[in-house]
This record gives sequence, structure tokens and C-alpha cells, in this order.
Amino acid sequence: MQTAKTSQETQLVQLGVGQDQQTGAISVPIYQSATYRHPGVGESTGYDYTRSGNPTRQALEEGLAKLEGGSRALAFSSGMAALTTFFLHFTQGDHLIVSEDLYGGTYRVLNQVFAKFGLTVSYVDTSDTTAVATAITSQTKALLIETPGNPLLGIADLAALGQLCRKHQLLFAVDNTFLSPVLQQPFAFGADVVIYSATKYLGGHNDLCAGVLIAREENLAERFYFLQNSCGAVLPPQDCWLLIRSLKTLALRMERHCQSAHEIALWLEQQPKVTQVYYPGLKNHPGHELSCRQTKGFGGMLSFRVTDKETAAAVLKRLKLISFAESLGGVESLMTLPAVQTHGDIPAADRERLGICESLLRLSVGIESVADIIADLEQALA
Repeated sequence: MQTAKTSQETQLVQLGVGQDQQTGAISVPIYQSATYRHPGVGESTGYDYTRSGNPTRQALEEGLAKLEGGSRALAFSSGMAALTTFFLHFTQGDHLIVSEDLYGGTYRVLNQVFAKFGLTVSYVDTSDTTAVATAITSQTKALLIETPGNPLLGIADLAALGQLCRKHQLLFAVDNTFLSPVLQQPFAFGADVVIYSATKYLGGHNDLCAGVLIAREENLAERFYFLQNSCGAVLPPQDCWLLIRSLKTLALRMERHCQSAHEIALWLEQQPKVTQVYYPGLKNHPGHELSCRQTKGFGGMLSFRVTDKETAAAVLKRLKLISFAESLGGVESLMTLPAVQTHGDIPAADRERLGICESLLRLSVGIESVADIIADLEQALA
């Protein structure tokens, strides 16, 4: 029996246990049903149609809300579906402030989809709290940040930004995909909404596409649920079960990701063809001390710059153990070239200004032997 003081690690392992009281199944059942039989007119079992609610999805969502410390979690068919639902909360003429160091897909949906409906966006270096404050206008309704940033791993001051948002009555949303709730808890610093691409660390096995949106307050959660139910991008029961199964090892996986990424970052700093390493766990990272204060670990993501784009292309071609592939957060190590893949939809001038060029490589460190990962990097850089 879990208690109010149950640790995160135990909550993760116990997610869904005891959900099926009829049979006592340890693994939560997959309720592969589109609709539900009613006892009579005006009566319901609590489930009517799977888009509106499903027992497997409910077990997942209740577990995630408890883990994050929010009032309600909603599971979506992708991280972009979760973000899209968040943006649907706003109306024509609203202004949003967003991290400039962010996933290219977020930039794409804002600039090529929501701009048509009258949403305006300012992209700001959110590691600079003063710059965020300067960007606020009378039409500003929300701040959305990624910290660490993607792909340059910039660190934003969650507590300072939380205070700023309260002062100006802005909705404060944090995309916590890079760290997971095991390493960073944005609600503790004043966030109103936490968003995940659960495809990444929450799923953790490169076999699942999912998204999560968690609201701190019930009234906001009800608004997001209305939007989810109306637009319909829900996570199917089979995938909900797979995500529950994956979450049970999240704490163990994150521990290994962090240990290996830190060791690899230190090794990369010594390589002659590597000109810069971006990892918050390095003491020379500008956000290192802040990261120490607001996270329980530095994560499994790092980026590094090599001497030129030809070297970057050669590294990607020579990889053997590490896969040249998009995405991140899985047990298998992946490397990508952000300038032409994950951030290809950001205009070239903006990429150049941010330093997202073709000599920048992003590495998602898996849980393979760290010696084997380093050996692969060594032969690829040779």
C-alpha cells in the first residue's frame, strides 16, 4: 500500500498496480474498447467513449499527475499533439513568449499554423530573465520554455521566471522533455503547465509516440480536457499500457543516462576535433550552478561542435554503435544533425545566429556500456 510519503521511484514502479480489483492483475489491463455499455438511460459506468475516457489511459494519467504533483494529466498521441492542445487554449491577438533554443517542430507549428489564427510569438533567450521581462507586452498571455534548451542546452531560471509570470499574470508552461519528472519538477518553481514528448525519456525505448500535458490547477486542467476531448488526439489504450510499462524503469534509466552523459562530455572536451561541448554537468557550462540548484541531475543529452561540417558529416557516416537518427531519450544512443533535421524548419538566419550550424552534433546518450559508446565516438572522430 502506497503512502503519502511514497518516493518517486516507488510511485513509478507501482504505477497501475491494484487498478484491476476484480482480478488482482499486477499489470493494468488494456481496455481495447472504443465504446462502453450503459446500465440504463441516464446511467454510466463512468466511461462512454474512448476518446473521452479509457480505464487504461486513466491509470496512466492518474499516475503521471501524482508523480508530477499536478491536479490532472492528459495523455496524447504525440508531444506535438500535447503542445497543439496547449496553444489552442489561446485566442486571436494573444502574444506568447517562447524559448529561442527549442525544438524545431514547436517553431513550425507556431509560425506556420497558429500564426494564421492570429497568435503572435516572440522568441527569446529564456536563460536571460531580463530579456523575458523586456518582451512582455499588454497582449502577452503565456511563457513557454524548454530548459535545458534544444539543442544548445541553455538553462533558464525556473524560480525567477515563475515569479515574473505571477507578477504579470502570465501562464507559465515548461516543456520538461529533456529531464523528466525524476530530475526536474517545474511545479515546485511556479509553473502552471508541464508538457512532455513522452516519446522520449518517459517512453524510453524508441518504440512509442506519445505526449503528456499536466496542469497544476483543476480549472485549467478541465479546460485542457475539453480541448483534448473536442479535438481528439488521445493516446490509444495499447500505447497507454506500453507507456505505463516503460515508466516503471524511468528512475533507473535516468540515473544511467546522467552518469554516462557526464563521462562522455568530459571525454569529448579532450578531443582535438571537438571545439565545444554543451552539457550542463560541466563546470564551465554557463548554467551549471543554476542547474545544480533546480535539478537532481544533468540529463542524458549533450551537444558538441566539431571543426567543420565535413567533419560532422564524416562522424555521422562512421558511427557503428550509435545510430544516426532523430529523436532522443531512448535506451539506444542516437546522434542527429540539428541544423538539417530537428531544427531544419527554423529559418537559416535564425539558426546561424543561434549557432545551430552543420558542425553541431546532438547526442542522446543511451544506457549501453559507456566504454562502448566512447569507443564508437573515438573511431568516428579518428
